[in-house]
Amino acid sequence: MRGRHRARQVVNFLNLSTPLGLLIAVIGRARVRRGEHGLLYAHGYRVRFPVAGAFTVGNVVLTAQREGYLTGALLRHESRHATQYAYCVGLPLLVLYVLAAGVSLVICGHPASWNVFERLAHLEDGGYQRHPVRWRRRALDRAGRPQSESLPR
Repeated sequence: MRGRHRARQVVNFLNLSTPLGLLIAVIGRARVRRGEHGLLYAHGYRVRFPVAGAFTVGNVVLTAQREGYLTGALLRHESRHATQYAYCVGLPLLVLYVLAAGVSLVICGHPASWNVFERLAHLEDGGYQRHPVRWRRRALDRAGRPQSESLPR
């Protein structure tokens, strides 16, 4: 394991985000095992919230899917969220994430598309699409152009 992953692992344990992730895994009756980059994978999560293919709390990546689901771009996306917990001193990230999701909803009607945390974790790696801002979408609709031409990068 690289030093940065070990440091993230220690920081997220001390800031209590990883213990919270493990508690959520137990409540959701997920099977926890060690994964790559100092992460813990919690497969078989049974609670229907949040609605996502996978989500991260501290260094714990939770998913309702079977083992083998957390690979490639999705795993890199969730790993970036684990790093965000370390940078945000753990649990404050939860409040900041909800606020960012609210801002994104106001901007485009989707909680992830303009969420700064999802964008920093590489939005597309997490399976999210980019949505245009509402006021731009309305202006383009009035101009008669299809929305697919107006998606910002």
